[in-house]
Amino acid sequence: MTSDRRQRRALARSQGRSDHSSEAALLSRTWLLCLLLALSTFAIYLRVLGQPFTDYDDDTYVGHNDHVSAGLTWDTVTWAFTSTEESNWHPVTWLSHALDVELYGLNPGGHHFTNLLFHVSNTLLLFLLLTWATGAVWRSFLVAALFAIHPINVESVAWIAERKNVLSTFFFLLTIGAYGWYAVKPSFRRGTAVVVLFVLGLASKPMLVTLPFVLLLLDFWPLRRISGWTEPSSKLEIPQAPIGRLLLEKAPLLLISAGSAVITVFAQGAVVKPLATFPFGVRLANAGYAYLLYVWKAFWPVPLAPYYPHPGNTLTIWQVALAGLFLVGISLLAWLQRRVRPYFLAGWLWFLGTLVPVIGFVQIGDQAMADRYAYVPLIGIFVIAVWYASDLANNYGLNLMPRSVTAAVVLLTLAGLTVRQIGYWQTPLTFWSHTLEVTKDNPVAEANLAADLMDMGHENEALAHFQNVVRNHPNFSASHLNIAGILQSRRQIPEAMAEYSAAIRAASLNPRDVTNSQVLAVSNAKLGTLYAEQGDYEKARQAYEQALRINSAALDGEISILSRQVAARPAATKYLCLGILLQQVGRRSDAVAAFLQALQLDPALEEARRSLQELQAAK
Repeated sequence: MTSDRRQRRALARSQGRSDHSSEAALLSRTWLLCLLLALSTFAIYLRVLGQPFTDYDDDTYVGHNDHVSAGLTWDTVTWAFTSTEESNWHPVTWLSHALDVELYGLNPGGHHFTNLLFHVSNTLLLFLLLTWATGAVWRSFLVAALFAIHPINVESVAWIAERKNVLSTFFFLLTIGAYGWYAVKPSFRRGTAVVVLFVLGLASKPMLVTLPFVLLLLDFWPLRRISGWTEPSSKLEIPQAPIGRLLLEKAPLLLISAGSAVITVFAQGAVVKPLATFPFGVRLANAGYAYLLYVWKAFWPVPLAPYYPHPGNTLTIWQVALAGLFLVGISLLAWLQRRVRPYFLAGWLWFLGTLVPVIGFVQIGDQAMADRYAYVPLIGIFVIAVWYASDLANNYGLNLMPRSVTAAVVLLTLAGLTVRQIGYWQTPLTFWSHTLEVTKDNPVAEANLAADLMDMGHENEALAHFQNVVRNHPNFSASHLNIAGILQSRRQIPEAMAEYSAAIRAASLNPRDVTNSQVLAVSNAKLGTLYAEQGDYEKARQAYEQALRINSAALDGEISILSRQVAARPAATKYLCLGILLQQVGRRSDAVAAFLQALQLDPALEEARRSLQELQAAK
């Protein structure tokens, strides 16, 4: 007996040493794979560090944002938590940009580095979470590698204004990690960690409102927490619970999501398109087709662009039917395989559900879809692809060599496409030129390309592009405004006035839109000055009054322009225009001085004399 006990103890000690050695080897391999993921992702994205700010929201988020460019001051912190600028409430995102200014100033390389650092962190978190939950190290590695180097994610990393995407995903994955910690041993402390991280994620980007449902999916697979639905996890010691209890457990998170949704509706009110612009049937058709395109781009990621125009009601019945059949077919297949391949249903519902806030049922802006929206949703598709491919390889008895070669070819191809896609973000000109090349009938891309050409001094090319935009899209108010500005600079006054009037008519169709509101104010201010120069002072005052009612900043800008003009080349009519403007905004003493200057240069200018007498009589 004594001898048998000694043998069993020796065997147990031997088994313990073996298990310890195996765990140490697994840990070493995991950290080596983390290092490989980090270094390869940095290497592929390295060129973004030398790229400038884009002219597509980077200026309003950082460069020309007075609050952010001031750094982490108390005023900036207060503003971040109360602001709904850029039609979002995301104070954590604003503070991250302000912190970058503290660290790097307005050097775009530093801001790009932070975006890249978050993307690398998200890649590593995804790998570690999948490895922990499934125990499948190599499958988890491939999913993380696809996420790291897939070209559809370039937009989220190379675009500084999309800090909100990589930052919110960082908190999204941390929340999932905290939830896994909670699932092992539920407690108030661990639940609080989940809530806090979730709130930080929502305060980075409200797209995370679907996270409570994602956690319920994870309860199904891979955590296997739902009693009666699946067998308990063989990898983790996680207690099971009835579905009702797990739903109740998510109630605080659902309330937080509801609160975030209310704030978002308030913040995005001005950019939400009315049903008259995009009827619900049109939205539903585009949503189904967009789902199909997102999956297509996951497997065939060319061409990619930062802006895809909304098709409106131009989708054919065949396109809509194909998308519908695809969605129904894959959903049915995922449901039928829920017991054999639970990852299929979990990954598919992850993809469908996390896209819901941005799929277009509530239409924000005029885009049909966006690559950045796929940053989190395509993780579900990557899981399905990797796990299913591995299952097929097992069924056909494929050894390590063909699996490794196939994976290497796929990853190297994606890496090459990603490097090429990063190059399109090199300058605003290449950015918009490429977008115009790979999309059809894209007024946003063409108008932005025209603006860049104008900044470079290529006025004739810019004018041709702006004119092409309004020829195909007469209600594109900003292009009418830009055409008018070019014509005014050439002193083609009647034509310029006609374009300003066209800009006002187009913008008036949807005056709640932020861009249209700005166009209305600026066009009225410019038109007022031209009326004054023509001697039609009544119309000038009416136009200035209209601009003041919409946005006084437009008149402030016009005052600055006229002030510079009269300082460089004094003229009676210019001083008169300046005086009328100053009078309109309530700067009476400055208006008196301008009218006096006008009369000094031209004593016969009756409108200046009448306006001066009116001001003096009102004292």
